Amino acid sequence: MKISHLFAALAAVCVVLPSAVSAQERSAVRAGFAFPTDHPVNIVVYRPEVHVGTLTSGGLDEANADWTATARGLIADALKANDKVAGAKLIFADEPEGDDGVYFAEYRALFSAVAEAIQVHKLFPGNRLPTKKETFDWTLGDGAARLGKMAGADYALFLTTHDAYGSSGRKTAQIFGAMFGVAIVPGVHIGYAGLVDLKTGDVIWFNADPQMGGDVRTPEGAAKRVQQLLDGLPGRAVSVGSVAK
Repeated sequence: MKISHLFAALAAVCVVLPSAVSAQERSAVRAGFAFPTDHPVNIVVYRPEVHVGTLTSGGLDEANADWTATARGLIADALKANDKVAGAKLIFADEPEGDDGVYFAEYRALFSAVAEAIQVHKLFPGNRLPTKKETFDWTLGDGAARLGKMAGADYALFLTTHDAYGSSGRKTAQIFGAMFGVAIVPGVHIGYAGLVDLKTGDVIWFNADPQMGGDVRTPEGAAKRVQQLLDGLPGRAVSVGSVAK
């Protein structure tokens, strides 16, 4: 997964202008949404998009395959154990293959594009679209219903997290930069999550944070990251069932 230009900008802003974070709304829920109570609710949790790497002194984000694999597994475990995903049967699914896989990839990419638009035009007050100031109204379109049929689910939970830990060279540069009043981003720790209604394609909940905590390479850190990603998620009494990691 390649870090978006938006996330790179957010990381820089958060270090140079910490007050910018407080001006950002981190989560939103579609007005009037509530899980139905007259029948069971199934949520498919697709494999989280996870990137873990090193941020070099020159600003290059170098992926680390071992760290990424470890973090992906720990985040999946933390999701299964986290009571914030309470309220429905959770179906942990691998990405589909064949024609279904192509269709899913298109909608995952669409969700990523919508997620970036939500952050730019809804969660940051200065950039809000006139039609989005007072409402949370974003959708992937009713074609998302096919995803529901493929997974046997009513909703889909998408999660993305990106970490780049500062190298020793970058940490040294940060120290020298501070001596001359130059702010250097020490690392990148950002992520977002969203819940999509698979009948309508509507994004019913979204949460993003450009300054996430927790070292996702450890069980404790991954649990903290999941807790932050799911902050504000609407809840319901849950029965957790897993299919795959």
